[in-house]
Amino acid sequence: MLTLSLILFPVVAALLVLAVRGQQTKQLAFAAALIELGLAAYAFLNFRADTSSQFGFDYPWLVNAGIRFSAGIDGVSILLVVLTGLLTPLIVLSAFQRNYDRPNVFFALILFMQAALMGVFTARDAFLFYLFFEAALIPIYFLAALWGGEDRIRVTFKFFLYTIFGSLFMLVALVYLYFQTPGSHSAAIVDLYNLKLTPEAQGWIFWAFFIAFAIKMPVFPFHTWQPDTYTESPTQATMLLAGIMLKMGVYGVIRLLLPIAPAGVDIWGSTAIVLSVIGIVYGSIIAIRQRDIKRLIAYSSFAHVGLMAAGVFSQTTNGVQGALVQMLAHGINVVGMFFVADVIMSRTQTRLIDQMGGITQHTPKLTVYFMIILLGSVALPLTNGFVGEFLLLSGVFQYNPVLGAVAGTTIILGAVYMLRLFQKTMFGKKTELTETFTDVAGSENWVLIPLCIMVLWIGVVPNAFLKVTEPAVTSLLQIINQ
Repeated sequence: MLTLSLILFPVVAALLVLAVRGQQTKQLAFAAALIELGLAAYAFLNFRADTSSQFGFDYPWLVNAGIRFSAGIDGVSILLVVLTGLLTPLIVLSAFQRNYDRPNVFFALILFMQAALMGVFTARDAFLFYLFFEAALIPIYFLAALWGGEDRIRVTFKFFLYTIFGSLFMLVALVYLYFQTPGSHSAAIVDLYNLKLTPEAQGWIFWAFFIAFAIKMPVFPFHTWQPDTYTESPTQATMLLAGIMLKMGVYGVIRLLLPIAPAGVDIWGSTAIVLSVIGIVYGSIIAIRQRDIKRLIAYSSFAHVGLMAAGVFSQTTNGVQGALVQMLAHGINVVGMFFVADVIMSRTQTRLIDQMGGITQHTPKLTVYFMIILLGSVALPLTNGFVGEFLLLSGVFQYNPVLGAVAGTTIILGAVYMLRLFQKTMFGKKTELTETFTDVAGSENWVLIPLCIMVLWIGVVPNAFLKVTEPAVTSLLQIINQ
């Protein structure tokens, strides 16, 4: 029932928020997101580190078709449930100093998005997974299209087409797999794991799933929607996209692609890793050349996700476990980076890095927050980014030392573009735009303090997070290697 509550409570809260008018919508949405965080924290604290699915709910939804509303939390999904529960109240809080039109609709869409994401990460039925995977697209589309920048319509239409196109491939593969199950057919994910498919069938299933998930992550060359969408969307939508939604792609590879089509991964996995490593280097180099602060963070996110994808396709324990921990760490870091960028942009009214400088002279609190989150992003030891990146690079190196060495350039390149960003914005002479820059205050502190605590907590005590994923990852790799 806990899992069902995690999915349904944000829906009920969103409907209540829709019925309220005025500034009370912010407080109501924030209170609802805090309650959801409490549910996610309860699940994490009471989670047994084994291979079972816990806090489950199972109901025969479409009985004749063998499709069930089946959901639960296991070691693969627990960190993503925590991530969704943690980031949503901070994203709502980050909008407290913004005055959006129709705030009830704006905050309700964020809560609807949270419900869909919880559904994706807890679904135990393949069609339920697909339903929530598509449902998550609707709120983010309207958030970007209604409150985005001047070019929002063209950009969101492009994003919508990309993701729908990819999802159709996944739907075809799921329908095929459904009809391969014996008897009256089943869409339970565990039943799909037990199918005995030919290598040829697994080959095309690999590509059907890979295209869908590669677009969502995104992986090179399916990434062209990402920088434009991140740039044109309002900051809260960008935080949802980069912090949580793109994790659906990596999660889908771990949950569906690897265990259902292991022979396809053996045949085509090297291609996926090469594309991922190209994305790491390409995204990092483009990030170094960026003058727009949001596009720089967008390309850095693209590079980080490429490393997660490469680690997952390495099919090693370090690679898969590193991806799970890195999804949590990256979500925290990228949301922090986009919020810091939003604070800077709201005060300077520009996204151009060259027009900034000297901000640190009057902003001790922002400087400390920015530096802690930045160090997490560049994977400094004792920060959250280090744990996942070390495991991921170890996994890719085990798969292929040359690809591991190339992927390792992300450490150097990441430090270059992130430290350049910090130096250009925070140090040097003040400009006309930063002359009256004021430090963070009020709700801005309460967004950044929890993020900084998480950066240090995961970095200093990584075993608290690694131990809950290890049994499930080991079991998953045993299924793949059978």
